[in-house]
Amino acid sequence: MSSRPKLTAVLMCALILAFSSPLLAADVVSQDKATSPDAAVSQAPQNDVKTEPSSPDAQPKETAQAKPQMPELTGPVILSIDVTGNKEVVTPHIMSVITSKVGEHVDEEKLRKDAEAIFELGFFVATDYKVADKDKGVVVTFLVQENPVVSKIEFKGNTVYKSEKLAELLFTKPGAIFNRTFFRNDLQRIKEKYQKDGYVMANIADVQIEGDAITVVIVEPKISQIVIQGNKLTKKYVVERYLKIKEGELFNSNKLRLTLNRLQGVGFFSDVNVNFEPGENPNDVVVIITVEEGKTGRLGFNIAYGTQSGFGGGISYENFNIGGKGLKLNVGFELGNRQEYWLSLEQPYLGGKVMAWKVGAYKRTWDDLYYYIDNVKNFEYDRDKKGAYIGFGKKFKEESMYNWYLNLDWHTVSNSPNDKTWAQVKDLPINEENRQKKARGESYTSVQDDLGDGTYYSATLSFRRLNIDEYLPYSKGDVEILNFQYGRAHIDDSKIGDYNYCKYWLEAKTYIPIQNFFKNFFEMPFGENADRPMMFAARVMIGSATGDVPYEEMYALGGDTTLRGFEDEEFRGEDMLLGNFELRIPVEKMFSIVAFYDVGRAWRKSDSTSWGSDIGTAPGFGVRLKTPLGNLRLDYANGSEDRFHFGFGEMF
Repeated sequence: MSSRPKLTAVLMCALILAFSSPLLAADVVSQDKATSPDAAVSQAPQNDVKTEPSSPDAQPKETAQAKPQMPELTGPVILSIDVTGNKEVVTPHIMSVITSKVGEHVDEEKLRKDAEAIFELGFFVATDYKVADKDKGVVVTFLVQENPVVSKIEFKGNTVYKSEKLAELLFTKPGAIFNRTFFRNDLQRIKEKYQKDGYVMANIADVQIEGDAITVVIVEPKISQIVIQGNKLTKKYVVERYLKIKEGELFNSNKLRLTLNRLQGVGFFSDVNVNFEPGENPNDVVVIITVEEGKTGRLGFNIAYGTQSGFGGGISYENFNIGGKGLKLNVGFELGNRQEYWLSLEQPYLGGKVMAWKVGAYKRTWDDLYYYIDNVKNFEYDRDKKGAYIGFGKKFKEESMYNWYLNLDWHTVSNSPNDKTWAQVKDLPINEENRQKKARGESYTSVQDDLGDGTYYSATLSFRRLNIDEYLPYSKGDVEILNFQYGRAHIDDSKIGDYNYCKYWLEAKTYIPIQNFFKNFFEMPFGENADRPMMFAARVMIGSATGDVPYEEMYALGGDTTLRGFEDEEFRGEDMLLGNFELRIPVEKMFSIVAFYDVGRAWRKSDSTSWGSDIGTAPGFGVRLKTPLGNLRLDYANGSEDRFHFGFGEMF
């Protein structure tokens, strides 16, 4: 610019005046000596200066000579600073980044950095400055060329999110001046949005700016091929059932992670790995899943304890992949006061196109069960039950959270008192109402009607809504199951003879992480393990029945799987209400504690049940310990009496 050579000329003149004339230089030096105290000392007579005697160690000293001093050169003073070329960006915002000040001497390096700082604001195509000479200094003007005002922003290649959704992430809006710094952050937010939802390979391939229009080109890589290798026994179609990723769909790391977790959890494989290769299209990817098959057979040992049932235990054998087709075989037995023998074969995978099914047979024996009359123990009896079943079901759609399942069951039951003879109890009325009927000579329901040997048939249709987050290592969400059962029974020597009945009940479960609530409320960490947070878990069941429901098929509550703190099947009836509420608190990786509250009851329609004192309640606490055999559970509950319950796995 024309003003800069003038400034350079001024500086060169100063240098010529200072150093080109020896006489002038001598005058400058002599003036310094005349006015400097040091100079006065150097001109003193030598005989006035005392000298030290010389010594062998004395070294010669150099005589200090006066050196010519260079004068400090400074530019002219800045009289004013201005900005020109800005229309949309206000001048005070530009001036806020300028470090040069009015009244300071002009500094070319400082002005250059100020121009760069203005450019870094992001609003300008180019920035510069000029310096104009005035009588008493210079005037500095910064020159700016603004970016265009954005007229529209378009997106190409986006299929995951609509353009309107992506536009919401942008700070840059049509009608505002383009700012490259802001827009760079806008693009980063779009990328973070894709990554958060699992589309980690998606990227912004190009940003096209034509005049005042901006086009953002997004590439969303697809899976061109899925290769499964290492499965020597397991059929390929069985592995494919558990894949959440599909060929032709967009690559999503969340779905891939769930796929790997599902394959590792089915029990077929000891190790699962994944690798990637580029597809024929540079924007596509080939996913290679490598599995290492493990031993699918497992021998299990079980031990349990209940205050009423005492100790029990058993052995079971499971194989999760019979014939490489994903079929599950389960056979085993348990001994003690609760004996059981079972055999089952099932295809457990439930899909929209693949039907799950199960067939099995069982034999169960319970010793020392209590029979209640008017809620009072009357006698003990033993029960033998054996039967078989077949069930099948599927999802309504492949990705649906709704499914149905139909189970057909046949079994026979034989009961026998063990502390009284059958002749002593078979004609006893079951409650006060039937006792009065007997007194009037009317037909009444007796113990014979409840506990007589019988044969039972039932069909149970269940509709389930499974709203559990599959992408988490713990249960979060809710499950609802609506059940309908139609049954028939024939009981020997019963006054009713053949029974026909319908039962219907609803079960709802919920699992809610609550560590943030406790952390904020108590201002201290609770359950901060990301894989095992503090949880509130609840189960509520409500049911009823119509028709003649046999005693064996009535709702039964009490024991370690329904109402803790009460004897097994302490409550029976055609109507039922149950609530289980637990606070699960992880302490260590393998150990946690539980506080719980159980409430509920089953009652006959002929009973006069109070919703207050007759409802069973049981507060309690327990511990959970992860072991190689499973999640060990020990609970203590205070219900009708203090009781301990011991077993494996959560109750619900």
